[in-house]
Amino acid sequence: MSQALVILCTCPDSPTALELARGLVLNQLAACVNVLPGIRSIYRWQERIEDEEEVLLIIKSTPEALQAVEAWLRDHHPYDVPEVVALRASHVSRGYLDWLTGQVAGHPAG
Repeated sequence: MSQALVILCTCPDSPTALELARGLVLNQLAACVNVLPGIRSIYRWQERIEDEEEVLLIIKSTPEALQAVEAWLRDHHPYDVPEVVALRASHVSRGYLDWLTGQVAGHPAG
């Protein structure tokens, strides 16, 4: 049985985040993507400490689609190294899991 993954990915701005979110859903790599504007990221990049406003994508997908999600983000994301952090959900309601897996390519509908 497939389980759900929550994949985190930061973006530089809302237009980019919305474009990536729509692309992931359109290409059936994700069932749903939440777009959270107004996050602040502090990180080290090329030996400098950066402090940037970003937009967070919360991508709902499956373990089977993870490699395709990561490859798609690498090809479409403006960052040199896009964030792809996948977290396995410890519990997902049966109805939501059936819907989610039915939306991701390669899975039979619930």
